[in-house]
Amino acid sequence: MNKFWSTVLAGATGGVIAFGAAKLTEKPQIVSNPETPTYARQVNYGSAPVPFDFTRAAERSMDAVVHIKASESKQAAIQRQRDQRYSDPFQFFFGQRFQYEPQPRSGTGSGVIYTDDGYILTNNHVVDFADEFEVTLHDNREFKARLVGRDESTDMAVIKIDAKDLPAIQIGNSDDVKVGEWVLAVGNPFDLTSTVTAGIVSAKARDIDIIKGASGIESFIQTDAAVNPGNSGGALVDVEGRLIGINSAIATPTGVFAGYSFAIPVNLVKRIADDLIKYGSYKRPYLGVNIATMDSYVARELNLDYTQGVAVVEVPDNQGSAAQAGIQPKDIITKVNGKNVTSTAELMEMIGRSKVGETVNVSIIRDGKTQVVPVRLKTRSDG
Repeated sequence: MNKFWSTVLAGATGGVIAFGAAKLTEKPQIVSNPETPTYARQVNYGSAPVPFDFTRAAERSMDAVVHIKASESKQAAIQRQRDQRYSDPFQFFFGQRFQYEPQPRSGTGSGVIYTDDGYILTNNHVVDFADEFEVTLHDNREFKARLVGRDESTDMAVIKIDAKDLPAIQIGNSDDVKVGEWVLAVGNPFDLTSTVTAGIVSAKARDIDIIKGASGIESFIQTDAAVNPGNSGGALVDVEGRLIGINSAIATPTGVFAGYSFAIPVNLVKRIADDLIKYGSYKRPYLGVNIATMDSYVARELNLDYTQGVAVVEVPDNQGSAAQAGIQPKDIITKVNGKNVTSTAELMEMIGRSKVGETVNVSIIRDGKTQVVPVRLKTRSDG
């Protein structure tokens, strides 16, 4: 990525915004504009009409998007100060000349009602620093919430409020999303609640290297719908108002929207959320391989004929899923369960949304010949 761009999470305003997003302490000035007529039309491009009136999608999704205020209690702030002291050898041995009262952190973000009994989807970076949560619904009802579970490797979290008959969002299918189709981002940027913006899908399976560490799963839906700090955890929906992603990040040199935003695809979101609700943590399967997206350089380095897919560079874990299935270095993975794989991001998403113990059919090219290898997926700690 061009060094001019810095990738930041569109997280909590008025508090901690993880991964380097700037703290915004003032709301933008609101300027009233005279009312103007609004028109809607449909233009037929081949088989399907393209809607330029997004009111139906907005109406279907806005009720399911909530405002989240995440706060650190005084006790948690004091404990954080103690932990920092013990982790700093100079403070541990010499102490501080002046002790100060730690300032509890707070921030705001968005969430999406996943079930009608109160489970709410959001981003890990919206809630990871906090132990107190307040949720405001679209109808202005307020609830205290508790953390159900979170996962740093995917930037997903689930919180829970005690309520019934909530307007849960309709779930779409992110595999069916196509580059160029219209989408809406629904959330609470700059603490401006219930905000809807429109754009198109700019790319799929985008890896922007924002989740640090080898275990991070990044296969974002990239859009040009305006997303800003406070939108994190909000909904990306299709023109029918169905959830296709959870807004998570923006690419920007300034800390605010500058053209592109990124959402976690809902097919991965569902897999993680269901585990967080059931177990409190994400039970993630691993292939147990080091991989690289095939390009001319990788093909040359591995002395392989170029084929679009993902090259297996190493199989370091001889007890891992891939090794026990017989996958070898220099194999080229081209499909998983019949679906094409063209990048490491796509492969990691497909494996990540599978279940531990499930067998997936991995299509590989070895020595110029295609074969299908059944792989029973294990966790990293399984023997």
